[in-house]
Amino acid sequence: MADIDERALAEVVTFTSDLIRIDTTNRGGGDCRERPAAEYAAEQLAGAGLEPTLLERSEGRTNVVARIEGTDPSADALLVHGHLDVVPAQADEWSVHPFSGEVRDGVVWGRGAVDMKNMDAMILAVVRAWARLGVRPRRDVVIAFTADEEASAEDGSGFLADRHAGLFEGCTEGISESGAFTFHDGSGREIYPIAAGERGTGWLKLTAHGRAGHGSKVNHENAVTRLAAAITRIGEHEWPLRLTPTVRAALTELAALYGIDADLDDVDGLLTKLGPAAKLVEPAVRNSANPTMLNAGYKVNVIPGEAVAFVDGRYLPGGEDEFRTTLDRLTGPDVDWEFHHREVALQAPLDSPTYARMRAAVEEFAPEGHVVPYCMSGGTDAKQFSRLGTTGYGFAPLKLPEGFDYQALFHGVDERVPVEALHFGVRVLDRFLRTA
Repeated sequence: MADIDERALAEVVTFTSDLIRIDTTNRGGGDCRERPAAEYAAEQLAGAGLEPTLLERSEGRTNVVARIEGTDPSADALLVHGHLDVVPAQADEWSVHPFSGEVRDGVVWGRGAVDMKNMDAMILAVVRAWARLGVRPRRDVVIAFTADEEASAEDGSGFLADRHAGLFEGCTEGISESGAFTFHDGSGREIYPIAAGERGTGWLKLTAHGRAGHGSKVNHENAVTRLAAAITRIGEHEWPLRLTPTVRAALTELAALYGIDADLDDVDGLLTKLGPAAKLVEPAVRNSANPTMLNAGYKVNVIPGEAVAFVDGRYLPGGEDEFRTTLDRLTGPDVDWEFHHREVALQAPLDSPTYARMRAAVEEFAPEGHVVPYCMSGGTDAKQFSRLGTTGYGFAPLKLPEGFDYQALFHGVDERVPVEALHFGVRVLDRFLRTA
């Protein structure tokens, strides 16, 4: 099987840098414009002989979909998707301008370098290399570049799943961001976690009602006080341990790697023994709810009749009922809550041929690495595509050097990706997609 060509290794760097320079900042208010990036991606796909379709729910919020026909028409199709939008960046906090796409000392800098214009670039580089080399995958591969992932996905994957399901006919599985990156454990081991689950999204709006009045008067029906009490209870709540199949497998495989007993009856003790590798598991052993925004009052000497807060809630696969019941109790009788945005939790099988082929592709190019499954603490567009019956995995391969804190760079300052990591990613993605 011929390896990817040298041109693809150069193109993945160029594409990453070019996409970063296209400012697709999504502040969540609908003002993002992904269209220039979508047109760029579509141009590269067209250059590979594909016929990309551009789709919008709202003006400028553009998605791109294209299909590569496989050699086995009886095989299920595979969805490969990446989002085009990025979170905001404050330029004065960065070492380089966040939308420069600068390549310096073998590193590509800028917002989106890891989340997730790097993966978008890998997809484009692989597809174009296939066109040059005459490669066709076994199964149909549907490429989707989406808008609005960093907010509600209503203009992106949600819109595509709800209004254009026919473009994804036959897609039983999909891959996207946040998996197959190097995690260094500090003792020389390289771990490559592949995502096979996501916690559900439960962004909440809390509203406390009370009796408006003068700030100098005693008021036992103060909406601000009621809200403050509720969010304090939520912020201080200790959620119980809940182990999903993916997390059980992760703990078992990590314990075997470190030669320790996988005592799942003492998870906290096991996590302590795993040392730095526990970071791969800790965010996904419980539900969570973190207060993030407050809004109340309009003058210092006026007690308002209403106070509002927002909470970032996440729940494990199978944990939504417990999440709802707990929030009912923690908010109490004086505070109402509702979902500001809700999406399902996901669970993907670890005994599937697709997972085995992802593992094999990583191990071929990183034989010193140890592949383990993990559950994402947050979520991706895989949630929306699951409405189509598509099982999602996180697989955006990167080989990273020691000391490079990949996870900290998601939405962080000085986001960047090494050129060698992109080269590794193209090789691994190419090998997986050829064999998938």
